[in-house]
Amino acid sequence: MTKPKTLPTPLGNATLDQLPAQIKRPTYDRAALTPGIVHVGLGNFHRAHQAWYLHRLMEQGLAHDWAIIGASVRVEDADQRDRLLAQDCLTTLIELDPSGTSAEVVGSMIDYLPIEDGHGPLIGQMTDPAIRIVSLTVTEGGYFLDPATKKFDPSHADMQHDAANLNSPRTVFGAMVAALKARRAAGDVPFTCQSCDNLPGNGAILADVVIGLATLADPDLGDWVAQEVMFPNSMVDCIVPATGPKERALVTDLGVNDRAPVTHENFRQWVMEDRFCAGRPPWEQVDVTLTDQVHAYEAMKLRLLNGGHQIIAAPADLLGLDTIAEAMATPAIAQFLRVVSLTEIAPHVDVVPGVPAETYIDLVADRFRNRAIHDTVRRVAFDGSSRHTGAVIPVIRDAIAAGADLEGLALSQALWAKMCAGTREDGSDIAANDPVWDDLHATAIQAQSDPQLWLEQRQFYGSIADDDRFARAFAQAVASLNEVGVLQTLETFAQGHGQALH
Repeated sequence: MTKPKTLPTPLGNATLDQLPAQIKRPTYDRAALTPGIVHVGLGNFHRAHQAWYLHRLMEQGLAHDWAIIGASVRVEDADQRDRLLAQDCLTTLIELDPSGTSAEVVGSMIDYLPIEDGHGPLIGQMTDPAIRIVSLTVTEGGYFLDPATKKFDPSHADMQHDAANLNSPRTVFGAMVAALKARRAAGDVPFTCQSCDNLPGNGAILADVVIGLATLADPDLGDWVAQEVMFPNSMVDCIVPATGPKERALVTDLGVNDRAPVTHENFRQWVMEDRFCAGRPPWEQVDVTLTDQVHAYEAMKLRLLNGGHQIIAAPADLLGLDTIAEAMATPAIAQFLRVVSLTEIAPHVDVVPGVPAETYIDLVADRFRNRAIHDTVRRVAFDGSSRHTGAVIPVIRDAIAAGADLEGLALSQALWAKMCAGTREDGSDIAANDPVWDDLHATAIQAQSDPQLWLEQRQFYGSIADDDRFARAFAQAVASLNEVGVLQTLETFAQGHGQALH
């Protein structure tokens, strides 16, 4: 007689001691935790990264007054809120290592605020003096920046609305300014504003937006925010795939009924400036790097890892590959990444003490090859208009200024344009995958016969469009992709840089 299959244990405070023995679970008293951080944007990355670091501190008996209150300003996150609240805001983290899978339950988040028009619950929570840090992951494209200048855009309709209606803002930044205004009026110290997004100078960008919006609403308030509030720059790193049926099945097979599990690679890094106006958890106790040289770390990571992701995502999508690991198992793509990283990106990356560029490039490649991580090409390619602008195009500007090699970088942009044209090499359609896809798609189709039209998207390329050397290299790459296809174009490029492959 077949033994009935054991049902997975529902995740929650009351069932932690019933989880399978191999699942690590919090050893601290979650009921004794008190909040110190509001985090806006409770996606997979935050729960696998920042929440995990705080969980590690709590496991050491530290930072029990720094628990996370989750929040969102997007109505579409309501289902995620319901799922997390139903399991007491616990998350099962599954580490995907080719040598084996392990799992732990993270308990550093203790509540998730209601999502309402006007964001009253969020403003109220941030007004509480117990909240000393407001952190956020709102994606690279969510900061209301002018695409050309990368500065705060006060003309945006949402910013105009929030400046005039701080009691009922539309955006997280309006809610932050409203809470800072209330704390100022009450004589309370402000909270630190901490961006955890993949942006160069993310703290400076957040400062530009928050101070800019505060000044738009009330110049005196803007002055106070500029003088009293701190916006530390930071660099975050961990590959965290989206959660789909495969990830849910994995956690079920481990014996846990988690409605919002997260998978991640076996690597994390967090580098930040030690600039906090109302205190902070003792991050240094869990291997967070505190330094005033964040820029060097973030430039290395953004240009070689985030930029590397964009360099391989477009050819992978054009070839119909599903995951980043599959892309790296395609020799032409892996070779293209290595050549461009070594010869065209690394020369424009600041030196990080003890981390040679080639060593870091090898580390990135190994992480991308991790077959246990089902990191989809589609996820990595999403919002290329922000990701290329943040990670690849700045390198192109540096290469132009230095008169350095840029043929591979030009090819990366031609591949992106080819992807945005919307047809794979097998004739299948590439579905819309960018907030401005319609514009990209229309321009990409025209650029297949007139390449300069792609570079004339000055909101992305600016003066790069005027550089004859780059324009020629880009046009040659477009022509090659159209004449001989992706693989032969990549192979021909790699053959011309054979020394870099060894």
